[in-house]
This record gives sequence, C-alpha cells and structure tokens, in this order.
Amino acid sequence: MSSALLIIDMQVGLFNGPDKPHDGERVLANIQQLIRQARACKVPIYAVRHTGPQGSPIEAGSPFWQLLPELELDANVDTLFDKTRPNCFLGTQLAQQLTDASIKQLFIVGMKTQYCIDSTCRAAAEQGFQVTLVADAHTCMDAAALSAKMIIEHHNATLGGAFVKLLNTAEARF
Repeated sequence: MSSALLIIDMQVGLFNGPDKPHDGERVLANIQQLIRQARACKVPIYAVRHTGPQGSPIEAGSPFWQLLPELELDANVDTLFDKTRPNCFLGTQLAQQLTDASIKQLFIVGMKTQYCIDSTCRAAAEQGFQVTLVADAHTCMDAAALSAKMIIEHHNATLGGAFVKLLNTAEARF
C-alpha cells in the first residue's frame, strides 16, 4: 500500500515559542527518525505550515512561520504547503495531491494535538485514507483545563480505534 508521511505545523514559532510543547525534543527526534525512514523507503513527505493572518507571529513569510530547520525538509523533493484551518485538507490541494500520487495511507505527526492533529486525523479518515497516528510523535502545550500530557493521552485514546491506527515511532513501517 502506498504511504506518505504528513508533518503538521512543526514551525519555529509554535515549537520554540513562549509555551514549550510537551516532550518537544523527544517528539522532534521521533519525527526526524520517521523522516529518515521515509527517505530510505522512498515514501513521500508532506509538510504543512499553519499560516496566521497578516500581523500574526506566524503570518506567511515571517521567521516564526518557517518549518523547523532541524527537520531538514527539501522543497525540491518534499511537498510543502500552507493552511489556514486546523484540517489540513480544508482549503488546500492535499486530498488531490495524495490521490494523484496513489497514496492510500497517511502517517500523521506534528502539532498541536487537540487542534490540527485531531482535525486532520478525522478528515483523512472521512476522505477514505487509512490513517496512522504516530502516538509518540505529536505534541501540544499545557492548556487551562488539562496538561499537555493529558491532552495527548486523551487524543491517543479517543482517536485510536476504528478509523485511526496508533503506533509508536519504533513500530511505524512505511
């Protein structure tokens, strides 16, 4: 089955902002490992940036809007695109690009768990893709009501099941 790695919102301003992502360095290392594995298996990599409105810290072209350089993504090889909504499919060409590339399965990683990861997992399943959420390769920050750790655990438990498969980085195979 044709697979792709989808990296969501691993941006300078979100990852290195004033509120630090839970277990951020481990999550980044896991995503880097998945990128290396995807490249070795010749699996396409899609990376999306959330674009804020003009004047926002993550407005298009701003330093905080950029994808983390540690990801070592290559715009000549990888598909980099922008979104303005939590759902990576809404208002983008992602579904068509995946269909054109005969992709059937998505491995989803990145941030933020309760927003873009959640929305995209659900939307991908609704679009007919087989979805694998890499349970130790997504993150978020603490919220007023819940710690980031609790948010991540809750979403892994809620999303994992009939329409989303959960795997850890060490178990993921493209």
